[in-house]
Amino acid sequence: MSEFEKIKSQDDSYVAHTYGRFPVAIKQGKGATCFDFDGKKYIDFSSGIGVNSLGFCDEGWVNAVTQQLNTLQHISNLYYTEPCSVAAKLLCENTGMKKVFFSNSGAESNEGAIKCARKYSYTKYGNGRSKVITLVNSFHGRTVTTLAATGQDVFHNFFYPFTEGFEFVPANDIEALKNALDDTVCAVMMELIQGEGGVMPLDKIYVEQVSELCKNNDILLIIDEVQTGVGRTGKLFAFQHFDIKPDIVTTAKGLGGGLPLGCVMFGEKTENTFVPGDHATTFGGNPVATAGAGYILGKMDNDFLNEVGRKGEYIKQKILKMPYVEGVDGMGMMLGVRLEDGIKAADIVKKGIEFGVLALTAKIKIRLLPPLTISYEEIDEGLAAIEKALKEI
Repeated sequence: MSEFEKIKSQDDSYVAHTYGRFPVAIKQGKGATCFDFDGKKYIDFSSGIGVNSLGFCDEGWVNAVTQQLNTLQHISNLYYTEPCSVAAKLLCENTGMKKVFFSNSGAESNEGAIKCARKYSYTKYGNGRSKVITLVNSFHGRTVTTLAATGQDVFHNFFYPFTEGFEFVPANDIEALKNALDDTVCAVMMELIQGEGGVMPLDKIYVEQVSELCKNNDILLIIDEVQTGVGRTGKLFAFQHFDIKPDIVTTAKGLGGGLPLGCVMFGEKTENTFVPGDHATTFGGNPVATAGAGYILGKMDNDFLNEVGRKGEYIKQKILKMPYVEGVDGMGMMLGVRLEDGIKAADIVKKGIEFGVLALTAKIKIRLLPPLTISYEEIDEGLAAIEKALKEI
């Protein structure tokens, strides 16, 4: 029995079957390149679903995490730690947000944002103003509440009763939103690029109109940047591409760089909404995870972020020349490849693994989330594998 077969057999026996895994076991990686147990090489265009912002085993990140592991791995939020405060400072100084709550995942971050919005409104206006408007085709997580906030019917099964208090409106339809904004609404929550919904960017004018509506009605604007945050779009956060000032921003994935970490960032209206006892998590702000986050955030200066944009455009232009490609959507290195009718993204991703590239799907599109540090040589090698998959499908 091969090493892969041993791993697969053990996994099948003892790990809950909640994922449809590809028949690959990754052993090690560096940068955007990884290897399986047979020594086969892959170019990673997935970043662990947008997590490995600096790729595999970035030396500086590993050193920051290792040094903290050898100093203090955990103490709880009943005490102060330096890495937590440093990461929070970097987030606030580079976004204009005021305060940070650290969580462990994107879903937890979105739960915290929803709780904050409802408390803000309850404190100021009393009971009955608790509804959160989200967008059709959105995705905000897999807890019972964040599934309820997700605007896709496919997720609204099995786990009844879902949390009440959510309403969905179509993206880019400002009249639909206006009609939904009554005196029961406390917040509007949206992704600026709908990731799991198919890499669907929102219209810039629409986003700015939503922001203005929220401001004029004292309705909080929550921007879900779980997937778009931490440099993914060529700005530190996607909202910085727009003329808006969110009241709450959530993120995760790339913030931890491979360790479980998320956060909720609060603006001027909401920075003091939570008080001790309102919200908590045992592992949030963990010194090891935030030490890694501090290193990642420290890398993301203007030169770094501009290079993300250039690499994204480079990838886009090369893909547009490939067979069966109708278009490419997204920003920076969050890209969705539209294919001609009859060509299935899942088939291309599966075939791509045979040729040495790891990619993702998002509904009917191929989704590409390469490490932000990927080299042009790795980009070319990965794109060549995708093109080969397209030609042989």
